[in-house]
Amino acid sequence: MFSYDPNDQVDLVDVGRSWLKGSKDKRMDTVKQKGGKLHISALPFAGYTLQTGFAGVVSSNFAFYTSEHSEANLSTVLTSITYSQYRQIIFPIQADIWTKGNKYNIVTDWRYLKYPSLTYGLGGNTKADSGYNINYGYLRLHQAIMKTVAKDFYLGIGYDFDYFWNIQEVNPPAGKLTDFERYGLTKSSISSGISLHFLYDSRRNLINPENGGYLSVGYRPNFTFLGSDVNWQSLIFDLRKYIRFPGTTHNVLAFWSYDWFTTGSGNPPYLLLPSTGWDPYSNTARGYIQGRFRGRNMLYLESEYRFGITPNGLLGGVVFANAQSFSEPGSVGSGSPGGGSGGGNLGSGFPAGGNGRFEYVAPGYGLGLRISLNKFSRTNLCVDYGWGTHGSGGFFVNLGEVF
Repeated sequence: MFSYDPNDQVDLVDVGRSWLKGSKDKRMDTVKQKGGKLHISALPFAGYTLQTGFAGVVSSNFAFYTSEHSEANLSTVLTSITYSQYRQIIFPIQADIWTKGNKYNIVTDWRYLKYPSLTYGLGGNTKADSGYNINYGYLRLHQAIMKTVAKDFYLGIGYDFDYFWNIQEVNPPAGKLTDFERYGLTKSSISSGISLHFLYDSRRNLINPENGGYLSVGYRPNFTFLGSDVNWQSLIFDLRKYIRFPGTTHNVLAFWSYDWFTTGSGNPPYLLLPSTGWDPYSNTARGYIQGRFRGRNMLYLESEYRFGITPNGLLGGVVFANAQSFSEPGSVGSGSPGGGSGGGNLGSGFPAGGNGRFEYVAPGYGLGLRISLNKFSRTNLCVDYGWGTHGSGGFFVNLGEVF
């Protein structure tokens, strides 16, 4: 089996030591997988992305194993603080913790956002020049725990809470109702629900997988008796596959499908509808700004090829292509603005002719650079440039692989 030895690799810390101390000796780890040993990757930087414009970011990634068994999964905690030129504040805490023997998987997704941003309306055929600003505060508290039922198979339960406040449109198009208004614009919204989870995960390194597969199925019913404004349900399928290609290298051919559906009769708040770049790590559809498309249902597919550039592992590259499709708004119905619980209609202001079907596909593609930040956890700084249709394009930055 072709294995990875971090002692043969170089990362930015090694480069920094060489420059600052004149030491050409690489950092060595005599225990390749030591339980409890913490690998930290931290990076303050200034950058630019489509969603934030110019921004100052401090990002850190903590990785560790809870046992020294060769089949142990790598646990990770990712957090950052961002302040952007658009006066956005973004503060996530996201963790994927595996207990000893991979018996339990504990997943945390907490976020605070003050988030001036763009929206373009509903469906897969909105125009690139139709975007206008919205502003809101957002608190997201998602927590789940899953227990192994067979090797690499898990079942679990969670609780999801989403609270939006001070929601407002900023300079919307004059003289007509926006899709947001027709769908149901309110000053605040609360969604509160129990989530049910099925997971298959044969990856061992979640930050930078080289092989294995992943399937997550999450069903979330939201209930008024738990504090939700309305009853509504969602269903998400997240499927990934990694193939080392060629088999004698660390190059990887990776595939990702992320499919997000609204089920049942209720309507989610507009800001919780399936949308471009609103997966848990905001990584779908490089080539398009976050929120570029939005609809009741979403289909998404991506493929990426990851390859080494330098033999010492310091630099690598990727090429990728993706495609997204959103269902068109439903036709006129009697549902109240904001969703209510009847009929699955999107509100009484939508024009006739919407059919809820997938009619348009928005492709994206691009390339990127990988810089090794921590060779022991295999954490890379990922800098990509993606292109989409109608002149869409821009930089996308991650700490750790996109998927």
